[in-house]
Amino acid sequence: MKPADRIELFRRLQAANPHPTTELRYGNPFQLLVAVILSAQATDKSVNLATAPLFKSIKTPADLLAFGPERFEEAIRTIGLYRTKARNVLATAHILQEQHGGRVPDQREALEALPGVGRKTANVVLNTAFGQPTIAVDTHIFRVSNRTGLAPGKTPLAVETKLLKVVPPEFRQDAHHWLILHGRYVCRARQPDCARCILLDLCEYGAKHV
Repeated sequence: MKPADRIELFRRLQAANPHPTTELRYGNPFQLLVAVILSAQATDKSVNLATAPLFKSIKTPADLLAFGPERFEEAIRTIGLYRTKARNVLATAHILQEQHGGRVPDQREALEALPGVGRKTANVVLNTAFGQPTIAVDTHIFRVSNRTGLAPGKTPLAVETKLLKVVPPEFRQDAHHWLILHGRYVCRARQPDCARCILLDLCEYGAKHV
C-alpha cells in the first residue's frame, strides 16, 4: 500500500470513529489487565458478562486475593480455558501485590513477566491503560493488515513491526482499536462485508473480490 493510501485509510477510520476504545469493560488498569488475560481465545462479550459483577467489588490485586481462588474460578467458568486463566490471574495478582505495590506496571518487560501476559496482552494494557502508542496484533489486526496490504507479514510480530513503521505517528495511538474493530465487524474472517467497507478502494483484497 502506498504511503498516501495509508494516510487516507486512517483518516477514514478516524472520521468514522474519532475516539475508539476497547470493548472490554473495566474501571482501572488492574481490571483491564484481568479482562485482557481472560479474553484470550474468548469473546469480549463473554468476558464482560463474567467480570461485570466481579468488578463491582474486585478493584485491586488485594481484593482478588481476598476473594479467593475457588470463588474466582466459579465466577469465570463460562469463559473458555477458565481454570488456566484463573491460575494465571491469581498468580499475577500475587506478583503485583508483592513486587509492584499492588499497581500494574507501565513497562513492557514487567508486564510480560506476569503469568498469562504475552506481548499482545502487554501491548493492549500499555496502549489502553497508559496511553502508549503500541499496536497489539490479534487475529483481526493480522487479517486486516494482510488483506488490505497495509502491513503484510507472516507472523503477528512481523505485522506489528511493520505497522509501527508504516502507521503515521498521528494515528498510532488509536490504530490498534480502529483495526481490530474493522476486522471484527466489517473485514470478517469468513465473509468480509466489502459492500459497506469504507476502505474498499484502498484495499488489495477488495479490488480483487468485488
